[in-house]
Amino acid sequence: MNIVMSFRRSAQLCLFAAMTVVALPASAQPAPQPQTIIPAAPQLAASSWILMDAHSGRVLAEHNSDERLPPASLTKLMTAYLVERELDRGTISLTDMVNISERAWRTGGSKMFIEVGDRVSVDDLLHGIIIVSGNDASVAIAEHLAGGEAPFADLMNQHATRLGMNNTNFQNATGLPGDNHYSTARDMALLSQYIINDYPEHYAIYSERTFTFSGIDQPNRNRLLWRDPTVDGLKTGWTTEAGYGLVASAKRDDMRLISVVMGTNSEEARAQETQKLLSYGFRFYETMKLYERGAVLATPRVWGGEMNELRVGVNEEVFMTLPRNRNEELRARLNLKQDLQAPVAVGDEVGTLEVYLGEDMVGDRQLVALENVEEGGLFKRLFDQVRRFFSGLVSNFTS
Repeated sequence: MNIVMSFRRSAQLCLFAAMTVVALPASAQPAPQPQTIIPAAPQLAASSWILMDAHSGRVLAEHNSDERLPPASLTKLMTAYLVERELDRGTISLTDMVNISERAWRTGGSKMFIEVGDRVSVDDLLHGIIIVSGNDASVAIAEHLAGGEAPFADLMNQHATRLGMNNTNFQNATGLPGDNHYSTARDMALLSQYIINDYPEHYAIYSERTFTFSGIDQPNRNRLLWRDPTVDGLKTGWTTEAGYGLVASAKRDDMRLISVVMGTNSEEARAQETQKLLSYGFRFYETMKLYERGAVLATPRVWGGEMNELRVGVNEEVFMTLPRNRNEELRARLNLKQDLQAPVAVGDEVGTLEVYLGEDMVGDRQLVALENVEEGGLFKRLFDQVRRFFSGLVSNFTS
């Protein structure tokens, strides 16, 4: 069963669209409108880059985005993500105190300046990792969560696989150089998407400009936090081998973008090249929420059940990123399975939702059952069998 629904200025109107599609006569067709012209994405002075919408996941620009490169301190995005995950699961708390080992204290590179034998809160260590890129803080939290940096790196890689980071391998929690320590712009954008969407209660840390610990004030190295009020994250990185990298995110109105730039030649270059990407995305694209999680999109017939109809919809919010001023060209097609048979459980796949911009499909999602339909009694099942039989006869006759 195919159902087509049209979107107008508000995506919510599609929820009230009629189930029957009525074609306009040729004379009533609207005059063709000029399409939004999208220029080519900017070319950057960097080894690799990507621009992604944080909600829809659509990639708006990329170059060498799957090239394996040393991520430097962008690595700490995974370190912070695992801390946030454990906080969310309740296995640790922000007030837990962490014993600082000599190994953590001796770790070179950027520091939070913790001392051997100190007891430092998880909250302070998380701030030290995100804001001032503390290698000492990263090792300390790795030891606290996994008993050491090597097992923590194994944990990082398991979660990278779970998140679909297919071209990433971590050897440490800091991003210090390693022979087999690498990631890509695409994988870093994907990880950032999970950080933003999975644990929003911790995301505000990424926008903090300074951090003070033991009387030492240190600035966040993300220069865009001072230049662009819409930028609120995420992380910088640098080593001689990696060059200068920056993962940034900005939110304007209801649209949030994630940019990753790797392999620039200076702190200023990574900020300027990132700003080019973000400006391009916000200027020429917009993101629309088409459906809320649990929105009822159809009520198809279900046979042999206690109920005759099944509420069908999506089990996640549906966002689409499109060229600006083309939302009136959106339409959705519901492809429902034929002859749905009870029992049906919540979450069972019953079809697909396809979203089109003009003639091009720009996204699809699973359609799922939003309620349980238990099998009906014997009489109900027999009655439905008879009705189903004659319904099929009529359908064959009319076709």
